[in-house]
Amino acid sequence: MRNGIHLFLFVLLTFPLFSHSEVITLTSDTFSDKIKEKDTAWFVKFCVPWCKHCKNLGTLWDDLGKAIEGTDEIEIGEVDCGTDKPVCSKADIHSYPTFKLFYDGEEVARYRGSRDVDSLKNFVLEEADKAATNAQAQQLDSDREL
Repeated sequence: MRNGIHLFLFVLLTFPLFSHSEVITLTSDTFSDKIKEKDTAWFVKFCVPWCKHCKNLGTLWDDLGKAIEGTDEIEIGEVDCGTDKPVCSKADIHSYPTFKLFYDGEEVARYRGSRDVDSLKNFVLEEADKAATNAQAQQLDSDREL
């Protein structure tokens, strides 16, 4: 019986370590370099701690991170505009929450749809695919010009 309790406590205490989502906090020091990563789409949530709409998102962004985890070339990020105002100014953020998709350093789409994991996931997969296709077409065009 005692070993069963120890095993239960071990599983209970270690489970959160394995369920951690793939949401990356971006700061003034990391934002520009991260969103410029070659052939990578970054879907970024811009929020402030005092915003009731941001608070109402609850675990949505972490849940999206878990749903996207393992998808090649797509990263889920978040910026706290309360502590990283320069990032939010540079990204032209005027309301919260704001969701933007960046590809190869450029903003390619802004999300304005339903706030549920499936809608967000479908958006990011579709828009990231479009961005990758456009980037490949532009690369082919520039290769032809040479």
